[in-house]
Amino acid sequence: MTSRRQFIRIVSCTGATLWIADRAVAADMVDQKDANAVSLGYVADATQANKAKYPTYAAGQMCSTCALYQGKAGTASGPCPLFAGKEVAAKGWCSAYAKKA
Repeated sequence: MTSRRQFIRIVSCTGATLWIADRAVAADMVDQKDANAVSLGYVADATQANKAKYPTYAAGQMCSTCALYQGKAGTASGPCPLFAGKEVAAKGWCSAYAKKA
């Protein structure tokens, strides 16, 4: 039979393990101030794109409609190969935008 002390130790270790596993699965969001994001003109809200600096931007362009975006349809964010290990906002935009076929 397990003592109360052993039970609490097992439960706390299991909880910590699950918390760590959850953190490992969730990818970080790209920070707009990140050097790579700045160089590509990434913004989390496409309507905030610098139209003077990036004249290729057109209304309606956003990460979720970009060929590089790897998130599932309808999700708020997803991975992008330009920002390895991080996710971009589905409504975001950067100068590498390429319309999905």
